[in-house]
Amino acid sequence: MAQDTLNPTTDDFASMFEASFETSPMNEGSVIKGTVTAIEKDIVVIDIGLKTEGRIPMREFYTPGSDETVGVGDTVDIYLERIENALGDAVLSRDKARREESWIKMSKFFEKEEPVTGAIVGRVKGGFTVDLGGINAFLPGSQVDIRPVRDVGPLMNQEQPFVILKMDRARGNIVVSRRAILEESRAEQRAELVGQLAEGEVREGVVKNITDYGAFVDLGGIDGLLHVTDMSWRRVSHPSQVLAVGDTVQVKIVRINPETQRISLGMKQLQEDPWTVAAAKYIVGTRHTGTVTNIADYGAFIELEEGVEGLVHVSEMSWTKKNVHPGKIVSTSQSIEVEVLEVDQEKRRISLGIKQVQANPWDSFSDRFPVGSVIKGEVRSVTEFGLFIGLDGDIDGMAHLSDLSWDKAGEEALQDYKKGDEVEAKILEVDIDKERISLGIKQLIKDSGPAAGKGAARGATVTCTVTNVQPAGLDVTFGDEGETQAFIRKGDLSRERSEQRPERFAVGDKVDAMVTRAAKGQYQLSIKALEIAEEKEAVQQYGSTDSGASLGDILGAALKGND
Repeated sequence: MAQDTLNPTTDDFASMFEASFETSPMNEGSVIKGTVTAIEKDIVVIDIGLKTEGRIPMREFYTPGSDETVGVGDTVDIYLERIENALGDAVLSRDKARREESWIKMSKFFEKEEPVTGAIVGRVKGGFTVDLGGINAFLPGSQVDIRPVRDVGPLMNQEQPFVILKMDRARGNIVVSRRAILEESRAEQRAELVGQLAEGEVREGVVKNITDYGAFVDLGGIDGLLHVTDMSWRRVSHPSQVLAVGDTVQVKIVRINPETQRISLGMKQLQEDPWTVAAAKYIVGTRHTGTVTNIADYGAFIELEEGVEGLVHVSEMSWTKKNVHPGKIVSTSQSIEVEVLEVDQEKRRISLGIKQVQANPWDSFSDRFPVGSVIKGEVRSVTEFGLFIGLDGDIDGMAHLSDLSWDKAGEEALQDYKKGDEVEAKILEVDIDKERISLGIKQLIKDSGPAAGKGAARGATVTCTVTNVQPAGLDVTFGDEGETQAFIRKGDLSRERSEQRPERFAVGDKVDAMVTRAAKGQYQLSIKALEIAEEKEAVQQYGSTDSGASLGDILGAALKGND
């Protein structure tokens, strides 16, 4: 019995071995302590307190840039992969232990948002590999520096700080940034330099970069923006017209934004503002010579002096050239005389005129060509309501379609003319204020058409009775006894196309129309021509729509006057 106690059976050893595992804190996949018991060539033998020892290659104890050494008796941290392999040995790793330690350490840096130390050790797609003391991290190419770096060679294998941007333990990914460290350092330096500057202070700087909207000026470690509008009081199309990279300039600190620490600079602020005396110098009605600096669809800008520009609106360029692009009247860099029309010093605006310094052809036209005069001209354009005819002095007059022919309807008469024709016309009316000239061509021809009944002359208004409704128009009769037959075409039933429908009339309806043709006992009437003539008469008698009254108001007033 005593012998059994001193010599336990195999089953007893097995149970004791299992019990040792239950009480042991050792778990596979964890970092534990081990003792170096021997070093055999390139193998380090480690005792971790189990029945067997583990072996780790010597190379795992040495890393680039590290002075770590190992000797018999040393206690080291190792990673327990397996307690026992097929050979009965513990499977251990110093590399994995180092990585586990690094992950724990990196997690603490990441949580506290503190920088870590590492070295760029290799290049990969899209960036670089950084060794963070046993654990690899990814450094994107955009996070290497504040500005793109052409040669990363000098940065390789150099211990330097990084910021951890992202950690994914499950995937084993860490993303770091060197740029964030540089920006933070730069921000601190910038804050210190900004604190040394004051608004209104004049500083000397060097132009570092030029863009479309301005130039960046180095004030000694900190950049300020000199906007193109603050370079000169005069118009500057592009900063390169004034500055070049490397130029040394005197600038005034216009504004410092304490939140963004952005600095706005100015050069023109070092010169006197020409607008301080502009109102006293450029009085309404005075004439000056300036230079065309810019041409737009709506007009041209004229520089009167450096820093003072005025606008000539397209309507103030010519007495006669209407709806013409300003570029066809003036050209850039042209020297031209202008007249001051209006000055607004608060808004820094001057309205100028070119036509005001030229003779107004409208003033002398009525003296040279009074109403009733016969004048020759070229047809400038043919429109749906008449002809525009070019007259002396580059002035246009208009012959309304109702004033083209005694014998033909207006639309038919228009077909006899085309652009470029030389025609003769009589001046019916001249309105200098509205710059309008009314012409007549039919007034040069005597109305020789025979009369047929009372009021049957061409241009006369007659009341007629509908006798037949056709798709092409209306058969009507007029005269004292209704003895005169006539026809109203579909297109002459109304000015409005939607009303040119014969079916809206019925036999027996009474309508007023104008005699537009009377030849060989045949008559053609037009309701449309009568509407146009009445409107024209109303406009002449009661004023144009420029007065603010609508056309309906004018015609209404005319009708009341006839009641």
